[in-house]
Amino acid sequence: MAIQTNKTDKVSLFIGMILLVFILVAFGSVACNKAEEGETGEEAAGIQEGIMPFEGTVKAVVGKYVFLPEVSGFDIVIQGNLESGTLESLIDKEVRGEGEIFPDTPSILVAKTLEVIGDSGDWTNIFTRTEEPVLEDFLDLSAREEFVALADLSYDEKDVWEQNEKAKVYGSLEKNDSGDKIVVFDDEGKEIGKILVDSYTDFCQFYLGKLGHFDKFWFYLNVKETVDWSQRRRTREMFHADVVFAGLF
Repeated sequence: MAIQTNKTDKVSLFIGMILLVFILVAFGSVACNKAEEGETGEEAAGIQEGIMPFEGTVKAVVGKYVFLPEVSGFDIVIQGNLESGTLESLIDKEVRGEGEIFPDTPSILVAKTLEVIGDSGDWTNIFTRTEEPVLEDFLDLSAREEFVALADLSYDEKDVWEQNEKAKVYGSLEKNDSGDKIVVFDDEGKEIGKILVDSYTDFCQFYLGKLGHFDKFWFYLNVKETVDWSQRRRTREMFHADVVFAGLF
């Protein structure tokens, strides 16, 4: 009789252990799902807020635009003054911070905070944004579609450029003391003529710095006055322009 009771106890204990394991596994699965849901919710909140951390080494600064190769796909904007030093003083220094992404300028990361690493390896905050971003010279992809590629361009065919206020040409930049010029080539690499550059936007100069390893690219222009015929015939200089952007496409 005692032996029968021991067998029953052992069976009950075995069944109880199985039930306990099942409960623990089920509880663990629920907890994991809740944790994952919590992480997803936090991530979704971050996306809605449009806040993104960044870190890297500053390689170019023009105006308020800062280029960090590590922050792929974004141009960083510092709107306002640093607490110490200038943006140019950050070139080749390691920085980190948080940036805000706005729906109408998805390729721009507007810095909310900025820290720089010191010689001792400590991070020091040097910027906290207190101003709204002002991107008066930013040119997004949709705006670039308004610029007409000038086909059959020639120094003696002024109608080709005079009928377009916004145009783009493929060529190279020639810089000298007398003024910058865009040298335009045909499909066979023969020089067609030159465009006199009156000014650049900061956004354009920023991208020219990023295009340093390329000899030829697209220039986006606000077309201005035509060069006098006698000068055009002698120099192949076609018209004046303000350059608002430069890129590979």
